[in-house]
Amino acid sequence: MFHIIRRTISTTAAQSGKHNFRKFLFYNKRGTRIFKKLRAANPELYADMPIDKRGVRDTGVTRNGQYLEIEEKIPQLVVPNLEGCKFKPYVSYRAPDVIQSEFTSQDLFNAVYAEKVIADFKSGKLNEDGSPTEPSAEESLNPDEAWVRARKTGSDMF
Repeated sequence: MFHIIRRTISTTAAQSGKHNFRKFLFYNKRGTRIFKKLRAANPELYADMPIDKRGVRDTGVTRNGQYLEIEEKIPQLVVPNLEGCKFKPYVSYRAPDVIQSEFTSQDLFNAVYAEKVIADFKSGKLNEDGSPTEPSAEESLNPDEAWVRARKTGSDMF
C-alpha cells in the first residue's frame, strides 16, 4: 500500500488552551513585578541598576546629585465643574447630524460688532469717516494687544 504524505495546519492547540499559566513566568523587558517590588523595597541594593523610563517623562532635573522637581513640568488635569450640567457624558448614535456652514469673518463681525455698529448709526454716534465717537474697549485695541488677547485661553468662546 502507498501512503500519501500531506501537510495539515491545525488552528487549535492540542489542549484547547487549557494551560496553567501560573507556572510560566512571562518576563517583561523592564523586569518582573517581583523584581520591581524588591527594587522599591531595597533601593540601596539595586542602586547601580538603571531604571527604564520608556514612555515616561521626568518632572524635574538632577543637579549636583540631588533631584529637583520643576512645578511647570508636572502635568495638571484641568477638569470643568459639570455640576448642574444637563448634557450626558456620551452622544447617542441616534443623535441627528449637525450640518453647519463654515464660520466666516462676516459671521464673526455679525456676532461681535454688528449690534453696536447699528446702535451707533441709529443714535448718530459716528464720525464722518464711520468710526465711533465712543469706542468700546475692543474697538480701541492696538494690533499687538488684539494679537495677545486672541491667543489667551478661552478666547475662542464668546
